[in-house]
Amino acid sequence: MKRLIVNADDFGLTQGVNRAIVACHERGLVSSTTLMATGACFDEAVALASALPNLSVGCHVVLVDGEPLLPAGEVRSLLAPGTDRFYHSIGEVLGAVARGRFKASEVQAEASAQMARLRSAGVAVSHFDSHKHTHMFPSILRPMLRAAAANGIGAVRNPFEAPGAVGVREALSNRTLLVRKIETTLLRAALLGSWRQAVHEAGVSTTDGSFGIAATGTLDAARLRAMLRQMPEGTWELVCHPGYNDRELAMVRTKLRESREVEMAALQSITRETLREEFGTELMSFHWTTPQAVASAKI
Repeated sequence: MKRLIVNADDFGLTQGVNRAIVACHERGLVSSTTLMATGACFDEAVALASALPNLSVGCHVVLVDGEPLLPAGEVRSLLAPGTDRFYHSIGEVLGAVARGRFKASEVQAEASAQMARLRSAGVAVSHFDSHKHTHMFPSILRPMLRAAAANGIGAVRNPFEAPGAVGVREALSNRTLLVRKIETTLLRAALLGSWRQAVHEAGVSTTDGSFGIAATGTLDAARLRAMLRQMPEGTWELVCHPGYNDRELAMVRTKLRESREVEMAALQSITRETLREEFGTELMSFHWTTPQAVASAKI
């Protein structure tokens, strides 16, 4: 059987992103979202989510390209030298991790603070993931898992792209997509085994993997349908970023602008009934994280 969680990232980033996620939940495929505790429109996102009982809401832990929730002096190892902000890119984070700069205790403290802010706002936190997938690195994942345990969160995104998420012929026709396919393939080969081990030891649920990571910024209706046709048996997560490319978004540091509206249209082009009838796939959400519904991490 094929099951799919469609998770919209960046809930709370802007009002336009919030509206788009709600629209894609009510009229499209989005079944889950992850909320940024440090987002400028956090309070609005919480209010919107409270009226949507079928939308599972997780924590989108931010440890890159943003500011910490805790005072800078308490998480200094996570910040770019000479600033009170996180490192700008995932490459810079990787370099800092390789140099042993990140302190596990500070990762855990900041992740826990962000998770706790959602809980304090009344959100029943269903799962967690991370901005730009910093939790793919085991040294960051483990303290995040401890933070999740402290906050009663029992599921996490598997951030590794399914091997067939992007076909070779499709990748060869788009240089950006080809580079990202190579990157995601190498990361999966290097990190997936230790990542699964850590999740298994923590007793946390996850999926078989993700779709949409290499295609971030290029996910249109045709590519979405191609992914759904290629999706194998099991439980998978589609990672997406719908939003309105408006004046408010122009003030935010993000590479995803026009693409957010393209993704929004794609996510509303397929109904839940079409997903089942045309693609043989059941739409689910992180609300339904039972051993039968979401695959336990395999070693």
